[in-house]
Amino acid sequence: MANVVVVGSQWGDEGKGKIVDWLSERADIVVRFQGGHNAGHTLVIDGVTYKLSLLPSGVVRPGKLGVIGNGVVIDPWALLEEIARIGEQGIRIDRDRLRIAANATLILPLHRNLDNIREKAAGKGRIGTTGRGIGPAYEDKVGRRAIRVMDLQNLDTLPRKIARILTHHNALRRGLGEPEIDGDELLAALEEVAPKILPFVDSIWNLLDKARRAGKRILFEGAQGMLLDIDHGTYPFVTSSNTVAAQAATGSGIGPGAIDYVLGITKAYTTRVGMGPFPTEQDNEIGRTLGEKGHEFGTVTGRGRRCGWFDAVLVRQAIKTSGIDGVALTKLDILDGFPEIRVCTGYRLDGADIDHLPASEGAQARVEAQYETLEGWEGTTAGARSWNDLPAQAVKYVRHVEELIEAPVALLSTSPERNDTILMKDPFED
Repeated sequence: MANVVVVGSQWGDEGKGKIVDWLSERADIVVRFQGGHNAGHTLVIDGVTYKLSLLPSGVVRPGKLGVIGNGVVIDPWALLEEIARIGEQGIRIDRDRLRIAANATLILPLHRNLDNIREKAAGKGRIGTTGRGIGPAYEDKVGRRAIRVMDLQNLDTLPRKIARILTHHNALRRGLGEPEIDGDELLAALEEVAPKILPFVDSIWNLLDKARRAGKRILFEGAQGMLLDIDHGTYPFVTSSNTVAAQAATGSGIGPGAIDYVLGITKAYTTRVGMGPFPTEQDNEIGRTLGEKGHEFGTVTGRGRRCGWFDAVLVRQAIKTSGIDGVALTKLDILDGFPEIRVCTGYRLDGADIDHLPASEGAQARVEAQYETLEGWEGTTAGARSWNDLPAQAVKYVRHVEELIEAPVALLSTSPERNDTILMKDPFED
């Protein structure tokens, strides 16, 4: 039985939520393995829209277990709000539907506060974070002073742990001219939230090992996209975790040999939220048209996304760094009606041709996209469920994308509805 990892191959917002939900019908367990509630997934099922941030996409399907792995940083208050919101839509989240890794790091109110203070102080040099405390929480994890989910099980140890984390944070706050954090208030907040989180806590590595041995199918769901990876992305305009497929193993407690197929979710054009380089950005009528047709606003932040043409160089790079076996090409229907469609096939940097995005921040800002122009199509791809439903030029576009990115298109999504999907290769069929 194959286990599948789903990752974004661009800057996030590629449509992972729908694809993970579509695949979860074939899975038994769906695992989130990195990131936090800074990423959002929008699912449209039978006309009902579900907006998820921390909860794995599989939780909206009966009989599926959702897992939040140790690689995720968890804001317990945000998680409870999300559980309540989904509950109002008729999805009851209990232990049969959700488990949380005992060794996952908690996002505390002080992390959110510090995130916003830093962004404000940075001015024009800001990174463009969502202000939800993700980065500061990962910093404390690496600094070995984090408070973890398991610490809620033994409240007697919390005062000591709070004192340790505040030694660091209050020194920072004094330097920034901010008032210090009251440890007693933080302790009271954690004591209040603990009994609401503890029913979901489990040893996730053990749970997944038993599931594998029992022949269960496991789907690993990434957040953001490869180009926001802390090591391989457009640093420093990145997230604070590894978003490549290898993180699925580290962030859930399984070995890399348990991963059988990596599916890269890839939008038929390119978008980005926030600051940072974007070689194919179209700050013009084309970009505005893509944004309007694609409803390009962040699920979590509501921020408008920057839009541009498909960048085959970046996707090919993501395929190599994540070991992607095949891609799910999404939002093809947004390109309907364009008389011409441009695709980036290479870069120019300081007068030389290059075939990859360099690691240097300065070089990334200087690269110039080199395009080829393809004929558009007059018909519509929206709602297509077979190759025969697609205009001939749309098929040519998809096939040419495959050649440029050096990977096959395994799935093709033609609308937000889960059933508007063309399957060429089932990732679960190893």
